[in-house]
Amino acid sequence: MKELQTAKKNFLLHEKNFCKYACFDSAAIRMKEEPWDIRPNYFHDTDRIIHSLSYTRYLDKTQVFTRSENNHITKRITHVQMVSKIARTIGRALCLNEDLIEAIALGHDIGHTPLGHVGESLLNEISLRELGEYFAHNIQSVRHLMVVENNGRGLNLCLQVYDGIMCHNGELLDCIYYPQTKTRKDFFEQYSGAYKDIKKFSKNRPMTLEGAVVRISDIIGYIGRDIEDAIMIGKIKREELPEDISKVLGVTNRDIVNTVILDIIKNSMNKPYIKMSPEIFNALLSLKRFNYNHIYQYSLTSEEKSLYREGMNHIFQKYLNDIENHNTQSIIYQIFLNNQVDEYLLSTSNKRKVIDFIAGMTDELFLREIKL
Repeated sequence: MKELQTAKKNFLLHEKNFCKYACFDSAAIRMKEEPWDIRPNYFHDTDRIIHSLSYTRYLDKTQVFTRSENNHITKRITHVQMVSKIARTIGRALCLNEDLIEAIALGHDIGHTPLGHVGESLLNEISLRELGEYFAHNIQSVRHLMVVENNGRGLNLCLQVYDGIMCHNGELLDCIYYPQTKTRKDFFEQYSGAYKDIKKFSKNRPMTLEGAVVRISDIIGYIGRDIEDAIMIGKIKREELPEDISKVLGVTNRDIVNTVILDIIKNSMNKPYIKMSPEIFNALLSLKRFNYNHIYQYSLTSEEKSLYREGMNHIFQKYLNDIENHNTQSIIYQIFLNNQVDEYLLSTSNKRKVIDFIAGMTDELFLREIKL
């Protein structure tokens, strides 16, 4: 036992280099107490995330482009690993807790649907119609890790990890990111409130500086890579990048990532916030608009979106009918409900069960189920 106690101390030696704004392991708030373990709390959370079934399904989930025949196009698994690396680079430079950063980064898109943001918008339509509640992938990521995973027992991660995942929201770009002090009660109020007021939810900030690092790293992780993917499959040409953006950020993903990371480090060193210079922020904001106008809104045709909307509505109703009619031969029973514990089955409405199942689908399974 003495050797294991030493091992635990060795795990935490890096905390001697933390800045005063870092989130130390001793501050971790786990949802339920657990037996002693040599691993630090956030390090342990990363293990639980990468060993989860949901993490495995990242392998076949869309980032931007669905059903591309090019094997080099980014998938969700590639994206979360890039976000993790970018965020840990910033975190190490600023002497923050890399274990917490890695757990948030690798878990932040667990709740993403098949078909990327298009799938998310379609499932949101269904959720609003059927439950009167919004569906957002970051909220579903928390729900999946807290409630659905581990056969409906959840993974019992730390509050700081759940919160960073909930507040990652890479669609919103700010020049400066201040952490927001929260209690366990505050977190659950924000989590529950997101189902009813998505606009208010989007303004919530992470409770740690590490969560703020992941939030900006999410944008850094996708914005240049999406351009490379779009060029690779002929959606745009590199020369189309506006000069006022490229002269500030560069024209390749490598340049963009490096430029923004160095700017953040320079403007955030020994500060209680994460900040970009106005020049980099404005260029990044312009690049985000460029990506939307030239890439994202054309990632699928209107015919494809219509087909996927019809398909998602069809399988939602099919699975709901299967549950209500106790059709245990249905796929929702065979690969999902039969494995869930009574606590999940008894506390979850039938419609929510179907949404949980569809949200967790890979692209391949979704397309197969809607007969494409």
